Amino acid sequence: MRSSYKFTRPGFSLFLLLMLGACSTGKYAATNKVYKKQAAGFAEIIKAEPPLNQAIDSLPAHKLPWVGSVNFGIRKPNFVILHHTAQDSAAQTLKTFTLARTQVSSHYVVGRDGKVYQMVNDYLRANHAGASKWGNETDLNSSSIGIEIDNNGKEPFTEPQIKSLITVLGALKKRYNIPAANFIGHADIAPGRKNDPKNFPWKRLAESGFGLWYDSVLMMPPDDFDAEAALRIIGYNVKNLKAAIEAFKIHFVQTDISQELTPADKLILFNLYKKYM
Repeated sequence: MRSSYKFTRPGFSLFLLLMLGACSTGKYAATNKVYKKQAAGFAEIIKAEPPLNQAIDSLPAHKLPWVGSVNFGIRKPNFVILHHTAQDSAAQTLKTFTLARTQVSSHYVVGRDGKVYQMVNDYLRANHAGASKWGNETDLNSSSIGIEIDNNGKEPFTEPQIKSLITVLGALKKRYNIPAANFIGHADIAPGRKNDPKNFPWKRLAESGFGLWYDSVLMMPPDDFDAEAALRIIGYNVKNLKAAIEAFKIHFVQTDISQELTPADKLILFNLYKKYM
C-alpha cells in the first residue's frame, strides 16, 4: 500500500508523478498486502510501552523505568543515493523488489518513460545501499533514500526520466532539508563493488541543486596536495585507494574511469576538495 502524504504545493508535482505509476500496480495487490502487514508490525513495535527488546540486561528492570517523552519525531533521511537498475525494464525491477528472496528494494523507481513508482515509505529503511561507507556513515541504508533509475548500464538516460527524477529530488530536498552535497551515487559509497549510475548526467543535477560539481575554471593544486586525503574529505572510503579513485572518476570524470589520477583529474579533485571542506 502506498504511503499517504499531505503534499504542499511544491510537492504536488511529485504526487502527480506517483499517481501516474499507481495505475499499473494493480497486479501487485498481493505484495502491497504484505507491505501493509509488515508496516503494521513495525507500528506495533514502535508504539509498545516500554519499547520491546530494548532492555539493558545488566540493570534490574526497576532501575530502568519507562517515562515516555512528549518531544520526539520520526527519524528523517539525510542522503539520497542514486542507482541504475542494471535491468531491462521498470517492470523487471518492480518484480525483483517484490520478491522476498532477493532481499533488495529502493524507495523509488524511475522508469524510462518518466513514470515514478514509490515502493518504500521514506521513513522506513530500504535495502538498496548494501555494504557501503561515505565519510563517517557506515549504514547508508538507515540514513538515506534509495532511487533506482531504469537503465541497464549501457544506454543513455532518457529525458523524461531525468525530468521526473529532478522533480522527485526537489521534493525530497525540501521535505527533509537534505544538503546538496548529500545527493550521491551507489559507486561513491561502494568503491570497487558498484559502478552505478554509470555515464549519469551529474553536472545537470548539480546545476539543479542536487550534488556538487567542479567549476569551469580550475586552479592548479599546490605541490603538496594530498589526493588521498582530498578523496577522504569528500567522503570516499580510501581503504582501497585505487577503487576510490575509480569511483570518483565514474562520478566526476566519466570519459576515463581508470584507477589512476591524471593531472587533469587532480585539477577537478582539488576544486571539489575545497567545496567539501
